[in-house]
Amino acid sequence: MSWTAKVKPSLEGTEKVSVGAGVFRRCSGCDETILAEEFERNLEVCPRCGKHFRLHVKRWANLLLDPGSLEPFATELAPKDPLSFTDGRPYTERIRATQKKSSFNEAMVSGRATLDGRQIVIAFFVFDFMGGSMGSVVGEKLARTFEIAAAERRPAIVLSSSGGARMQEGILSLMQMAKSVAALGRLRDVGVPFLSLLTDPTTGGVAASYALLGDVNIAEPQALIGFAGARVIEQTIRQKLPEGFQRSEFLLAHGMVDIIVERHAMRATLARLLGHLVG
Repeated sequence: MSWTAKVKPSLEGTEKVSVGAGVFRRCSGCDETILAEEFERNLEVCPRCGKHFRLHVKRWANLLLDPGSLEPFATELAPKDPLSFTDGRPYTERIRATQKKSSFNEAMVSGRATLDGRQIVIAFFVFDFMGGSMGSVVGEKLARTFEIAAAERRPAIVLSSSGGARMQEGILSLMQMAKSVAALGRLRDVGVPFLSLLTDPTTGGVAASYALLGDVNIAEPQALIGFAGARVIEQTIRQKLPEGFQRSEFLLAHGMVDIIVERHAMRATLARLLGHLVG
């Protein structure tokens, strides 16, 4: 079975209807009850209101990349427990359980691929793996993504879906913010473009490092993008935040995002941007 084999659709953000559980889903955006297969056919976008729910990383790869073109690298990297961290359950146990449940070794898949015939280097965050949190391995995979892109003169694309830095790795996790930005700087030095694809959520240390530093920052509709949580910010500044704060439309209006693209148009948009940037 290939890496991009068919996967079961996610129920994130929707509720199963008690009668015919698994057959119908209720959209949390418009409260409509819709056949689950409609969500699946529509790439986890509500066919009524257009709300974008999280799409499994394998389906993202099928959507964006030329069939069979993805060649993953750094697959041997696996998380360790340098701090012997425990929060009532050892970090090592959480890693093993998450690896078994998600069928992924870590919260990122990176590799060489082609998109509309163009050679690229791409990295996908795996939200199913501890909320797509960025630890040492994710930081290393990100750095290698940018370094390989620079060495081979291939445009880099990173699809972010993350709750931020991984607390179980402490300062070693926070160091990945600087590490990824430094590697991106070396990519910039050789004039190779970087397209940053921001999906819901792109938050914490991921948003505060490389994610908003793309040559083009592309967001999905209504994606949550920001560093600290809205309640934390309100309590800190003692002010009510504007409507839609930290959503992609707000960031577009304030110059942090360059374009908002619906999921169905994402592949064509990336191909068009690569044509402009690479020629």
